[in-house]
Amino acid sequence: MKRFRELLKKSDNYIAGIPAAPGLVIGHAHLFTKEILSVTDAAADDVEAAVVSFHEAVAKAKKELNKILNYAKAKMGEERSEIFSAQLMILDDEILLGNIEQHIVQEKKQPEFIVHREMNVFLDMMRHSSDTYFRERANDIEDIKNRIIRNLQKKRLQSQVTPGVIIVSESLTPADTLLLSKWDIKGYVTDRGGLTSHAAILARSLDIPAVVGTHNCTHRINQDDLLIIDGFHGYVFVNPTEPQLAFFNEKIEKMREINQELKELKDKPSQTTDGHEIDIFANVDVTGEIDLVIANNAKGIGLFRTEQIIEEFGELPDEELQKQIYYNLSTRVYPRSVTIRAFDIGGDKVKIIDYPEANPFLGSRGIRFLLDNPLIFKTQIRALLRANIHNNIHFMIPMVSTVDEVKKTKQLIKECIHELQEKNQEYKKLTKLGIMIEVPSAAVMARQFAREVDFFSIGTNDLIQYIMAVDRGNDAVSGLYQEFNPAVLNTLKHIINAANEAGIQISMCGEMAADNQALPILIGLGLKSISASPSAIHSLKRTIRAVPYEKAVELAQKALELSSQEEVQHLLLQFFEEHNIPRTRTILKFI
Repeated sequence: MKRFRELLKKSDNYIAGIPAAPGLVIGHAHLFTKEILSVTDAAADDVEAAVVSFHEAVAKAKKELNKILNYAKAKMGEERSEIFSAQLMILDDEILLGNIEQHIVQEKKQPEFIVHREMNVFLDMMRHSSDTYFRERANDIEDIKNRIIRNLQKKRLQSQVTPGVIIVSESLTPADTLLLSKWDIKGYVTDRGGLTSHAAILARSLDIPAVVGTHNCTHRINQDDLLIIDGFHGYVFVNPTEPQLAFFNEKIEKMREINQELKELKDKPSQTTDGHEIDIFANVDVTGEIDLVIANNAKGIGLFRTEQIIEEFGELPDEELQKQIYYNLSTRVYPRSVTIRAFDIGGDKVKIIDYPEANPFLGSRGIRFLLDNPLIFKTQIRALLRANIHNNIHFMIPMVSTVDEVKKTKQLIKECIHELQEKNQEYKKLTKLGIMIEVPSAAVMARQFAREVDFFSIGTNDLIQYIMAVDRGNDAVSGLYQEFNPAVLNTLKHIINAANEAGIQISMCGEMAADNQALPILIGLGLKSISASPSAIHSLKRTIRAVPYEKAVELAQKALELSSQEEVQHLLLQFFEEHNIPRTRTILKFI
């Protein structure tokens, strides 16, 4: 990482953005622009013909999206392709279509003008929303609008490009992202977009590196410029220098070597050199990643983020849909277990109610939101109870800060069981109930919580942020986000001790769990399992297999006595060198 930072300091030819899909690629730019569709408020000479043209344009848009939907299903699976099903639902909205038709008849204007004006009402509301989720969905609505207008004007969309280029565009619709991938695209760079935009989600699904939200890439990049995309950190280098090319070519080659080496570890146990086993589970956002979980031989799913279902469908799924998703998930991993986290709504994650909060990180989120909205929570609980046919579903509550929140959740589960019994619906009790420990109050009260639940999962991303009182997204104070600060390590030790003393399972599912550099200390602190991205499993296993357990315990004890992150990092460096442990801090980080 030090070399990478030095490279940035010496450079002025890079563009910073949001790392939307991981990977490193080098290729030539293709500026992808679409014709700007112009409309006028000219009168419609034949209103009846105008209405017919409108319905024909909608029908053609449906046909186009159905074709894209079928291609998406074949390439990415049923779940991920639902993005396009959601767009098709807009084209079946009788109120929206009826309103447009009514205005065409009443105002006797060209249908494309009415479509443009009426759909822009929704677009403007979404774009000016304080909620990132709604702002990013506006791009999907605009795609629908432009499809209808393009069909009304009898124009065709050109999406053919030279194979192997990097697409540079102001923004990309989900359809753009999918269809352009046919041409063996190396990467995507956009002015607009965020982590939760559908284009970003699809790029991750397609395993195509992407940097979005650069604001000015289309102004700084010319056609055929040579680009380097760093989808891990969110940088695009334009016409890179020789040192930059040498650095990234070295990293790309190293990634290839590591990936090949790590594949050989698939069937080997994740044990320390002296036989101490550490279970490795997988974090999963969407069911499309299950193949990776199975291929990489994970112990099971340690975290399934259910709020991603809302992201994909654009709305809260009903009980039947949730039940089917959870059932399919548990079936595919059986006999392995799957830990399903309750909707983690609010904060920096998905929102479904657009209301301003002065500090959303400390506001209505996680279990707080769910207990305030019991209908949403109980719908999810009933779906899980009905899906647990294989008896392998564990249920986890996010953002817990008081024991009372656990007790209220248990009461709701009892109520849901009673409701299912009254309806004579098949169900099985949830195998285990656990909590995310990501709030300092839960960490301090870990022993009391251990008497109420079956397992802990430490969410280090928020826990570190709250312990250090630092917004990790704020560059001005990001240096204080210190996973190796002794205050963090001592807190982790307290949580792990409480779980081990109570005889309940203890795991970690935050970014720290995927950090190879942190593994020796975590093992030494007594952590018995970790959950990380499926792609990181082999790398983590390699590190575990190189660590002597007894020495890791000694390392952790020394680290707990130190007073700064720098001292801990120095101690770790010595440990890695002394025991000849590969120092790859996952492939995602440059060391």
